[in-house]
Amino acid sequence: MSMVTRTDTQSPALHVADSRDLIRVQGARQNNLKDVSVELPKRRLTVFTGVSGSGKSSLVFGTIAAESQRMINETYSAFVQGFMPTLSRPEVDVLDGLTTAIIVDQERMGANPRSTVGTATDANAMLRILFSRLGAPHIGSPNAYSFNVHSVKASGAITIERGAGKTKTEKATFTRLGGMCPRCEGMGSVTDFDLSVLYDESLSLNEGALTIPGYSMDGWYGRIFRGCGFFDPDKPIRKYTKKELLDLLHKEPTKIKVEGINLTYEGLIPKIQKSFLSKDVDAMQPHIRAFVERAVTFTTCPECDGTRLSKEARSSKIEGKNIADVCAMQISDLADWVRGLDEPSVLPLLTGLQHLLDGFAEIGLGYLSLDRPSGTLSGGEAQRTKMIRHLGSSLTDVTYVFDEPTIGLHPHDIQRMNDLLLQLRDKGNTVLVVEHKPETIAIADHVVDLGPGAGAEGGTVCFEGTVEGLRGSDTTTGRHLDDRATLKGPVRSSSGTLEIRGASTHNLQGVDVDIPLGMLCVVTGVAGSGKSSLIHGSVSGRDGVVVIDQGAIRGSRRSNPATYTGLLDPIRKAFAKANGVNPALFSANSEGACPTCNGAGVIYTDLGVMATVESTCEECEGKRFQASVLEYTLGGRNIAEVLAMSVTEAEEFFDDGEARTPAAHKILGRLADVGLGYLSLGQPLTTLSGGERQRLKLATRMAEKGDVYVLDEPTTGLHLADVEQLLGLLDRLVDSGKSVIVIAHHQAVMARADWIIDLGPGAGHDGGRIVFEGTPADLVAARSTLTGEHLAAYVGT
Repeated sequence: MSMVTRTDTQSPALHVADSRDLIRVQGARQNNLKDVSVELPKRRLTVFTGVSGSGKSSLVFGTIAAESQRMINETYSAFVQGFMPTLSRPEVDVLDGLTTAIIVDQERMGANPRSTVGTATDANAMLRILFSRLGAPHIGSPNAYSFNVHSVKASGAITIERGAGKTKTEKATFTRLGGMCPRCEGMGSVTDFDLSVLYDESLSLNEGALTIPGYSMDGWYGRIFRGCGFFDPDKPIRKYTKKELLDLLHKEPTKIKVEGINLTYEGLIPKIQKSFLSKDVDAMQPHIRAFVERAVTFTTCPECDGTRLSKEARSSKIEGKNIADVCAMQISDLADWVRGLDEPSVLPLLTGLQHLLDGFAEIGLGYLSLDRPSGTLSGGEAQRTKMIRHLGSSLTDVTYVFDEPTIGLHPHDIQRMNDLLLQLRDKGNTVLVVEHKPETIAIADHVVDLGPGAGAEGGTVCFEGTVEGLRGSDTTTGRHLDDRATLKGPVRSSSGTLEIRGASTHNLQGVDVDIPLGMLCVVTGVAGSGKSSLIHGSVSGRDGVVVIDQGAIRGSRRSNPATYTGLLDPIRKAFAKANGVNPALFSANSEGACPTCNGAGVIYTDLGVMATVESTCEECEGKRFQASVLEYTLGGRNIAEVLAMSVTEAEEFFDDGEARTPAAHKILGRLADVGLGYLSLGQPLTTLSGGERQRLKLATRMAEKGDVYVLDEPTTGLHLADVEQLLGLLDRLVDSGKSVIVIAHHQAVMARADWIIDLGPGAGHDGGRIVFEGTPADLVAARSTLTGEHLAAYVGT
């Protein structure tokens, strides 16, 4: 058999598969997009820019990523699809060249109080296996080290097969060792209740003694309390016997029959523990959270000392450390500890754990610990935690979609994030990034700028090309791309100080600092240096302090700017007064709702495993109200027409004439101040961008009475052009006699400050100290800190 070698002298023709190097979008109309058509290069880094609300997220997340996920879901069987969320096809004519999309968004990680950084990233799972193999004394399987697994004991008869059809019955006892602390049930803290907040002991249950939110004697609770027979509902609680009080407060779930219906009675305290305390406090509705903070005192569990683990799990050690000790270590230190373990029998496990922990350091989260509750991570920290699993992935030709990955990052950390994005691209992936920071826009291979404005004034492509091309274009982003703030000249003088002494929350090292009042004070420092720990730990709880944090506002399709800000209440009352009818008629969630669509404005048709079809209600034509309600007018407009107005238009409408409503005008003025003048009053919250939600929250919280306002990263989601408007608002707030404290990384905010407090010098245990206090000019002149160096470079001195 002869071998034939063939040599082609001509270059091979381009394979047809290699021509598929573009993602083509034609005629995208999702949300405010206006027939947008773009061609995005594959295996390149594309950055989407534009003012907040211009349509970036609608194009990237709502169209490209959503369609990719929908098409992947359709590859599963109908049975499997029945367990998956049904995704409707985005409003777009053509989507071609899509690849698998992996979304890394800003959504906070689950607020389950049992979830930690370790459980969310599989680091805890690896450590549990490690301790089950190497821990001394050996106590059992990996479950023996899990604070989410109960210890179980059981006994009973077992049947033993003896062969030839013979069996023998024996009594046996089984024990399954779990790592959960039995006292706190793996929560790390125990609760103590202030009974005076649960009920008024001078009243009887029928007189309304219970003061727990949602516990009314008018509904099922009333029937259960009256029919259980454990106590007299007409007797004041202070006259209850010990047994009656025990049954009211602590009785275990007990089957009872009330009015012929089988029900379960349970004491107030176990009921509250299951319904309220099983959730993270920060994830609760405001009125529930306020009740819990009044009624419940959380103290560190005395049995496990807050580690959540049983004494058996804490007794098993590797090189003198138990699993609670290593989870409490700073991740960068833990990585060094794991690197020092030399045990060939678990080498693959150690290699995997080492790679995971190094990923934390590589992405700038080495200052965290694995026992940190995941609900306490900021939006930026949560996003980077989700990124870790993708860093070492072997997947290529995947589309990674990022939503402002530089959120919460100090200018010093942004370069590291840029390197990670480029690393993903260089592995052969398509990287799509929605971003406002010039430092990240600068590394793009391709830029798509949407605008020119926000909301109805946006939704078109203003520019598509290179970064240099964007710089030379006359778009809003192009004009602001090289904006550099100038340092404030004369700064305001302090009207007093807010003293902090011996602050030691998290990584703070006994910090003493005086925060000046009557000024715009900016607290800065690298991510993890202790900024939030200092302000939220030592300032937030004081009288007269209003805190506006990074938490995203949530709402259904029925929520809109008018309902969220409380604007709808004065509007409804004005309509009711002008027409002599009930205010409830002017709510699409109450008496005035269209009976066909129940006030939603749309009809949903459920098609099983296929996407639910949404169509405009024919009865009300999407206006959400009954026809009879729309006959009532105020200033010549009905309620549907008012809700269709923009904030600017409504501000003028409610300023004078028959429609003059000072309460409504005041709220509209605050919305206009934060740059939301273009927003429609009735626009569903689900369609707002991250930046719009942040400013809506800011406008609402500004109404709260206080002398000191604390803002945590207020520039999140804001375009370069929007930041200037926000700074103007903060200056006006200070000029009105208020004190404003801002936790910020944005150099433009630092440059406008009257006083800067810089924490560092590093993150975690390398931070937690004050490294500078003074004016921005002094910080730039000294250049003694990382912040000083970056601010000096930004202002060009």
